[in-house]
Amino acid sequence: MSASFPAKATFPALMPVTTRPATAADLDAINAIYNHYVEHSTCTYQTVPSTAQERRDWFDAHGPEHPVIVAEEDGQIIGWGSLSRFHPRQAYCHSVEDSVYLHHEHQGKGLGSLLLGELIDLARKIGHHTVLGGIDADQKASIALHAKFGFEKVSHLKEVGHKHGRWLDVTWMQKML
Repeated sequence: MSASFPAKATFPALMPVTTRPATAADLDAINAIYNHYVEHSTCTYQTVPSTAQERRDWFDAHGPEHPVIVAEEDGQIIGWGSLSRFHPRQAYCHSVEDSVYLHHEHQGKGLGSLLLGELIDLARKIGHHTVLGGIDADQKASIALHAKFGFEKVSHLKEVGHKHGRWLDVTWMQKML
């Protein structure tokens, strides 16, 4: 089952922000947003910025069952989200992991809610059974965002990541659809 995506979705508090399916033309902006967090945050445990080719390969691994969306304002990509395979084994095919990344100058404006809400709607339309989020335990805003949408904490893994000279815990949250 593939997702039907609205032509444009708007979020009143952020007008004129719209969401749409990502295209290959968006990959440089997506990568720039992501790489900011690779270098400056623990919201991703990646420690080396993604190259343009790595981002193309990532995008090519997505598709109708695992969409990538962007939030756009005045022609500029200011955030993106994706549903990715949770695990490569076949029995996990109806479980997905969400990712939401905002341009660092556009945080705190409701954009994360716009993107995560859209991803949850898409996951339902596609026919996924559950959405999971692996979140650095110190990322309180991301944990609160997921909780706002009905995600429940299902695990806390201690010191499984190491970045910026310190050990990091991961909280896993899950939403049944």
